[in-house]
Order: sequence, then structure tokens, then C-alpha cells
Amino acid sequence: KRRLTWMFTELLGSFNVGDYVPWLDWLTHVSGFYARARRVAKQFDDLLEEVLEDHISKQKGNSDFSSAEDHGDFVDVLLWIQRTESFGFPIDRIVIKAQLLDMFIAGTDTISTLLEWEMTQLIRHPNIMKKLQQEAKTVANGKKHITEDDLTNMKYLKAVVKETLRLHPPFPLLVPRKSKEAVKLNGYHIEAGTHVIINNWAISRDPTNWEQPEEFKPDRFLNSTVDVKGNDFQLMPFGSGRRGCPGITYATAANELVLANLVHQFNWEVPGGVEKIDMSQTRGFIAHRSVPLMAFAVPKEK
Repeated sequence: KRRLTWMFTELLGSFNVGDYVPWLDWLTHVSGFYARARRVAKQFDDLLEEVLEDHISKQKGNSDFSSAEDHGDFVDVLLWIQRTESFGFPIDRIVIKAQLLDMFIAGTDTISTLLEWEMTQLIRHPNIMKKLQQEAKTVANGKKHITEDDLTNMKYLKAVVKETLRLHPPFPLLVPRKSKEAVKLNGYHIEAGTHVIINNWAISRDPTNWEQPEEFKPDRFLNSTVDVKGNDFQLMPFGSGRRGCPGITYATAANELVLANLVHQFNWEVPGGVEKIDMSQTRGFIAHRSVPLMAFAVPKEK
């Protein structure tokens, strides 16, 4: 699944000349771009079909799936909605697969990518790691696991997450938009139908907005009102306005909970030392690490 996701997001982020010069679209055919896109789409469809068939076979003759409350996961809920038409209208298999594709791409890959960058920066900055581990220890108050209720009191954790989103936004160019009508913005005339791409990566590293923008400094957010919800235009990892990411609440909670427990329960080491960590990232719709992070989790002593 992860390999397919990488291939999918790489295609989404690839330059397609036909999108900008329609009469040159034949070059896209010649380059093999469309053939690769069809191949990846077929592989993803096969994967989603396998997931659906597996859940359908488990539900057959199983009385445990008689109501929405009894369902084991998101797929079971979607199948229950399809079977009962509880929304008042039918949903077909294609709609279900579209929902699952959104979860695979936007709901899991982005979170795991962000988590990998967070762990990378924490391992490269042991003093920051220790500070976060101390906060986790204090908040846990003897408990083995950090719970979602504990996250409210983890101010430094939230600062680490914000700083990682600033330096390594999962969507460097956000989601491309298209202007519905002509508009004049800050002296620029934008024609109707213009493709609008926001360089979120550059905004997050703009020295006019950030002191030492290339440095990983979570402390900059401790006494700052800047947030990631889209109201502060110097930091928009989830976009802004009505078209902002609808999964921001889920993504934030899921990421914070996993990160808090990783630093609370383990110390981390990398083979060869932190200076060997490759910080390059991939090109594509989502900015993955070019080389996956390899680290040893060392359980803390009781």
C-alpha cells in the first residue's frame, strides 16, 4: 500500500504540459505519463477491491454486523450504509472506493509522512527530544501510555508539531485551485479559469516571517499565537478557508498521540550517528523523505 501511495502522489505532483498548453497534450501521451497513471490506478483499484471483498466475506452470515454500532472499522460502516441505504440514497461500490482512497492518501500517508519528519528532527536535536520526553513524563504522571486527554497539557509537543509542519509541510504546494472569476489581488490581475498554486513551502521559510527560518526551533511557538488552522497566512499546512483540509482535527490528534507515546516510551538511536541522516525529500504531491528514516527504538527502563 505504501509503495502504491508513493507512486500515486508522485504522479499527482508531476508536471503535465497538457494541463497548461492543451495542444501539447500529445507529448504527455508520448512520455508514457498516461500509461503510468492508468497502471497505478488499476493497481490501486485491485487493492481496494481486495479490501472490500475481504470485509464482505467476513460479514456474510455474521449477525454482529446488524447495526452501525457493531461495525469493526470504517469499511464495515460504509458497507452497512450501502446495504441499508441509511442516508436516504444509494451509494455504489465506486463511491465506497473513492472514500477509501481518500483515507489512504489524505488520512494515513500524510500523517505517517509528518511523523517521520518529526522523529527525524527530534533525533537530530537531542536537547529538543529530551525536553519533549520530560514533558511527556510529567504529563503521564507514572502512566505507561499518553492518552488523548493528556495532549491538552502538552504545549511543547504542539510546538514541535507546528515547527515540523513549518519546515516539512506534507503538501508543499497545497492543493491547486482554479479561479471561478476574474479578480484583482494585491495588484495582480487573475483571469477567470487560472490555475492557482500556493507555494506553501516557500511561505513557511520566508525570512520576512520567520527568524532563522532554516533552523528547527519549536520554542518559537511557545509564546506565539500563530496556529495551523489557516488564520495565519505565514503557516498554512492544511490550507485555509472553506477549502481547507476537512481532516485537520483528526490528523492533528492522531499525529500528536502517536508522537507523544513514541518519545514517552522509547529512547531513539540511529546507526552511524545523526550526521548520517539524509534530509532530502521526494518530489511529488506529498513531500516524503527520499530515504526512509532508520532508527532503533530502545525501551526506557522502568
